[in-house]
Amino acid sequence: MKPLLTLLLLLSILCPNFAQSIDSEASKITFEISNMGLNTVEGTFGGMNGTVQFDSQNLANSRFDVCISAESVNTGIDKRDKHLREEDYFAVAQYPNICFRSSTISQTAEGFVAEGTLTMRGVSKEVRIPFTFANKTFNGTLTVKRKDYNIGPGGGFMVGKTVEMEIICVLK
Repeated sequence: MKPLLTLLLLLSILCPNFAQSIDSEASKITFEISNMGLNTVEGTFGGMNGTVQFDSQNLANSRFDVCISAESVNTGIDKRDKHLREEDYFAVAQYPNICFRSSTISQTAEGFVAEGTLTMRGVSKEVRIPFTFANKTFNGTLTVKRKDYNIGPGGGFMVGKTVEMEIICVLK
């Protein structure tokens, strides 16, 4: 048993593209969306899991395949959170996860950009997520048009048209 553990440890050190584990407790998505044009609703999603292979020196072999639990939506108001889990918003019974799978990762002057497919409520769209990486932590931002993913009613007065998200993915 000990030789196997030693081999795994050596592989993780020598092969930086070895899949890295996500710290689900420390990882989250925070979001902001306009509410009736008068205030902003803030919240979080938790329960991030999946695989990350990231090597800043070998971006061609780097990738993200990460999901977050849609049911974990938390705005601090239980009644609103329950409504957000229902059919007209996230429909968590049918679509329990919000997932991102990268297709390419490239370097920029500010950090990196992951391009890939974001899937919410059964709708998949190509997105670009600019991010930085330091101290085992990815910090990214993303703006999403909620109606692109059939989330929520109306055209944008009661609930804003776009959602601003900050992604914090911490590796173990």
